Amino acid sequence: MKVLLIKDVYKLGRAGDLKKVADGYGRNFLLPQRLAVLATPGAMKTAEKIRSQGEVKRTALNSELKDLADHVNGVMLSFTAKAGETGKLYGSITTQDVATAIQEQTHYEVKRQQIDMQPIREVGEFKAHVRLTIDLVPEVKIVVHREGEVEAVAPGKTEEKPSKGRGRKKAEEAPAEEVKSAGETPAKVE
Repeated sequence: MKVLLIKDVYKLGRAGDLKKVADGYGRNFLLPQRLAVLATPGAMKTAEKIRSQGEVKRTALNSELKDLADHVNGVMLSFTAKAGETGKLYGSITTQDVATAIQEQTHYEVKRQQIDMQPIREVGEFKAHVRLTIDLVPEVKIVVHREGEVEAVAPGKTEEKPSKGRGRKKAEEAPAEEVKSAGETPAKVE
C-alpha cells in the first residue's frame, strides 16, 4: 500500500513523503491515527503543500524543545535493585521508571512512550534514547546497581532511585554497625 504521510512518523519518514508500507500497518495504524492518507492522484497534488507545512511545524517544535533536549542529553540515572548472584534483576527497570527519574532530575515531563529502550533486567550500564521530535533524540545513561552495593558516585551527578521491586532501600541509609557514637574513638593498633 502506498501512503502519503501527513505528519512526521518516527522511523518511517517526514510529512509529505510517499512511502510504501504493509497493508495492515497502513490500514490499522497510519490511516486511523491520521498520520497518512492513501496515495491517490488528488493527494499527490497536495504533497508539496504538506511537505512545506510539515517543515514549518518541525522547525517550530525543534526550537521549542531544544532547551529540553539540552537538559536531558547526557543525564545519568542511577537505580538500585535486588539482583541475584549472576547480576539478573528480580524484576526490571522499565520505560516508566526511566521517565519518572528523568522528570525528578530535570523537572521536565517526559512520557514513557518517548523513551526508546528495552526493559533492563540485569546489573550494569545502559543507554536509552528520548524521542522528543524526529530530529531531537537525546541520550541518557542508566546505571543499575545491586541492592547493598556501594557505588562511587560523583556529587551532584546522580540520585539513587529504588526500583519497583520489594525490599526498597534508600541510598542514605547506613547499616547500624557502621554508625559510631560521637564520643567513641578508634583503637590504635601497635
